[in-house]
Amino acid sequence: MLRDLHALTANGVIGVNGFVGLWGIGLAMAKRSPGRWFDLAKYLGLAVAAVQVSFGLVLYGRGINPGSIHMFYGIVMIFTMAFVYIYRLQFEKRPALAWGLLALFIMGLGIRGWMNFGQSF
Repeated sequence: MLRDLHALTANGVIGVNGFVGLWGIGLAMAKRSPGRWFDLAKYLGLAVAAVQVSFGLVLYGRGINPGSIHMFYGIVMIFTMAFVYIYRLQFEKRPALAWGLLALFIMGLGIRGWMNFGQSF
């Protein structure tokens, strides 16, 4: 059951963050300010990623080893979210571009984690 939720949220991480990333890049190119809906979407993308990583940690705690490379991308996602929190004030300079690039980066981490399931160094 938890494995299925982990797989489902992986699709959510990739899909939601990909959408938010392209939306943010589009807003930045049009030189438009992100609105309330974009703010909700970007936090939804981060929340789905946090839930995804949490499910992975619980599965690992239950003795399921997905491979070290798969876990590496989950750990990078944790550190990415920590750095976003630390540098959140820097995101206010060009919020649509910053959040869009961040969302695309998280999407890429999700894709790489999914591609490397079961592989070790």
